[in-house]
Formats: sequence, structure tokens, C-alpha cells
Amino acid sequence: MKVYTTPLEGVLLLEPVVHRDERGFFFESYSARALAEHGITTTFVQDNHSRSVRGTIRGLHYQVGAGQVKLVRVLSGAIFDVAVDIRWGSPTFGKWFGQILSADNFLQMYIPVGFAHGFCVLSETADVAYKCSSFYAPQDERGLLWNDPAIGIAWPTFEPILSERDRRHPTLEQIGRDFVYGA
Repeated sequence: MKVYTTPLEGVLLLEPVVHRDERGFFFESYSARALAEHGITTTFVQDNHSRSVRGTIRGLHYQVGAGQVKLVRVLSGAIFDVAVDIRWGSPTFGKWFGQILSADNFLQMYIPVGFAHGFCVLSETADVAYKCSSFYAPQDERGLLWNDPAIGIAWPTFEPILSERDRRHPTLEQIGRDFVYGA
């Protein structure tokens, strides 16, 4: 497995070794041992799977309290996956990083606590699977407005399909100080 750093400290791209032959391909989509070799020792407790249509934006979501690390990959289709630094005092507070993840490129994004996460579907449909380090807790769910001009994410759609909840999230300026850099 190759691990690539991004401009956001702690957000990583993971590229598994894919074995291809005339039958198709095989790869380890998750290996605690391989991640530990790269210093990633997160324990994941829940797997989530979503299917969305082209132009859907899901996010930007995060969970407070213990927070929630996510390991995101695409089973079918393609997405533009985004992480936003929401750690007050961070040198990259309010900055974002985006990467195309697809069933063809096999890339995965590791998103630590202190980052909001969202994605936009680029293909006709996309199946997205992600591991979480803590269980879903409705009382701890939070969000960040997908099109906050203070962040300026270059989403690949101008008229996204959004949930009513995602339309009403607060801006970066309005969110709580739930995560403090270096604390």
C-alpha cells in the first residue's frame, strides 16, 4: 500500500496494491497491519454504504464528542471527495482538499477527527463505503454548509441534489469550536 500526504495535515490518500489478471482484479481493501506500518492505528467500529445519483452532494458532515475518523472508498462509479479542516487554530483552518475517488482508481481517503467530509457524485450512480472510528450518534452529528464562500470548494456541479438538512448547515464562521488544533 502506498500512502500519500495531502496539504491538510492528517488527511491521507491510500493506494492499495491491485493484482490484475485475465479474471479481473484482487486487492486488500482494508488491512489493519498495512495501515499500522504507515502509523495509522485507528480502530474502526462501523461500516457505512451509500448509493447516490450524479450531481448529489452529501455533506459536509462531521461528528463531535469523540469525533469520527473516516476511511472512504468507492465501490462503483466516481466521486469528488472533500475534507475541510475545522480545527480552530490550525494553520489550514477552513482550507479544503478534494480528490477523485473511483472504482477504477482504487484510491481511498483517510479523514481524521477535526475535519468535515463530503462528496459529489460524478458518475451516473456511485456506491460509497466508509469505515468509521465511532458509532453514529445523532446527538453528535454536525454539518458545515456545502457552498460556504469562506471555504470556496470547487464542486464539480452548480445545481447539486442535496438533502434538506445539508441545505441548512451553518457556515464556517457559525460552527462551534468543537475541535481545537493541538489540543
